[in-house]
Amino acid sequence: MPKWLQKSFVVLVTILTFGLVTPSQTFLYNQASAEKPTREDAVKAETTYSKIEEITEEELDSSDQIIQSWLNEAEELSYLKFGSRIKPVIEDEFKQVILPNIHKAIEEVAVQYPEEKLAYLELSEVPTGGNAEKIFHLYSKESNKDIIRFHVRKDHPPQSGYWFNFHYHTSEDNFEAHHELGSIYWDTNTPPKWMS
Repeated sequence: MPKWLQKSFVVLVTILTFGLVTPSQTFLYNQASAEKPTREDAVKAETTYSKIEEITEEELDSSDQIIQSWLNEAEELSYLKFGSRIKPVIEDEFKQVILPNIHKAIEEVAVQYPEEKLAYLELSEVPTGGNAEKIFHLYSKESNKDIIRFHVRKDHPPQSGYWFNFHYHTSEDNFEAHHELGSIYWDTNTPPKWMS
């Protein structure tokens, strides 16, 4: 087995196990007593190291990390939508009740796509203010079409005060069905406009 391949294997195992597995003492002794590498060995090792760096960068773009970045961004966009007047009132209940359901919905959509396609999905950057419902949408950058739309509506049932109804729509049914995420009570007074 060529030396560069052995060294590459050790480097790869070290990276993949993050130091949990160490090479045997015999292997380390043999490497220490071996000849100095030639120029050709150095070029091959550099090429192998570049390939290992590529693998590591690919691992950084794994589906779990992509999904986690969406979840973090979803929370930030929600708070942006609420604005400084609504956020302090509903933030705690939103984190406990609504946000876990948003996370679950995003994860359910993400598992439908292969990892290489996840990199082409993105959250819309700006929620709508005023009385519009849009919080954010998950869309395909390739087709520029929405996949899932997260909305919040202000409901005012008779003699019940105002409620914020969180829901989402999917492209599977052409965004017609409401998929409930939960509701948060506001007050008997009219809530301020979004992003105010």
